[in-house]
Amino acid sequence: MSVFVESGLSVEGGINAPPQNRKNNQRSIHIHHILEESVMAEETKQTCYEGNSVQSFQFYLQHSGEHDAILKTAHDVLPAQFQRIAAGKNSLDVLGVGSGGGEVDIQILTLLQSTVPSVPISADIVEGSTALTDNFKTLVAKTATLKKIPFVWHTMGSEGYEKQVREKGDKKRFDFIHMIQMIYYVENLNDTIKFYHSLLKSNGRLMIIIEAAGGGWDTLWKTYKKELCVDAISVYRSSEDVIACAKEQGLKYEEFVVPNTFDISECFNPSSLTGGRLLSFMTAQDHFHQSFTPETRAGILDLLRNKCSAQKDGRVLFDSTLSCILIHA
Repeated sequence: MSVFVESGLSVEGGINAPPQNRKNNQRSIHIHHILEESVMAEETKQTCYEGNSVQSFQFYLQHSGEHDAILKTAHDVLPAQFQRIAAGKNSLDVLGVGSGGGEVDIQILTLLQSTVPSVPISADIVEGSTALTDNFKTLVAKTATLKKIPFVWHTMGSEGYEKQVREKGDKKRFDFIHMIQMIYYVENLNDTIKFYHSLLKSNGRLMIIIEAAGGGWDTLWKTYKKELCVDAISVYRSSEDVIACAKEQGLKYEEFVVPNTFDISECFNPSSLTGGRLLSFMTAQDHFHQSFTPETRAGILDLLRNKCSAQKDGRVLFDSTLSCILIHA
């Protein structure tokens, strides 16, 4: 008798079973596969970076220095914020949404620990990419101080987490919520901010880091929104949009600039592998040179050189300025 444990099928459906049972078994297997494909499709919808996209994302981070810029601002801004958040509290709960591989999260959690060393901390992590979540778990295992922090992993996108919370009807509230470079992927920005703001405890903060209005990213994606906003990012957003939502909802907020530039000189050499990979990431394409008409490619390159960047010592430095927005409870 064959036992189909993974499919949840009983032994009556084995190879020696009566024909009708075998027929039912085959139908069950077929339904099981359909359900699997449905779940996988949903996971794919929720995931920002998987497969080759993860490699492209990591390549960009190494080249751009974006995480270093974010962490510098975090070290400048957050200690004072953490002291205000923690005042009079016996424990702190942190929620990271779209945390990626955890490189920034572990630094933020370490900074929180060092700022309020006597206060216990817990962390919930929402991230749709299984590969990046696994990377995050590896970093946690290698960081001795974080072993004191209990983690809850939610391998899903922001909307999936929101749906889960609403279905359970039991909102866990947090003292500090951060959404770093992920707000581009949500369907409704206003509703997303409203939901996560509703999860804040007294004196809590919601930190959103996003590309700055008027920066290089903003100029590129708004100029070529018709060509670029066609896949995972269907609507481009900058700090201007987040602030507009905060004002509309009557929320108190603070804004801090996260200055950053990176060298895109290689982007103008059509034979450069580095340049091609950067252009593909910056335009959210698999292959930049194969994805647009010659006219569009030329227009994007001209815009990058003359409107999105500054030239220094013969190099082209892309304006990758970000904005750190702290919304108060």
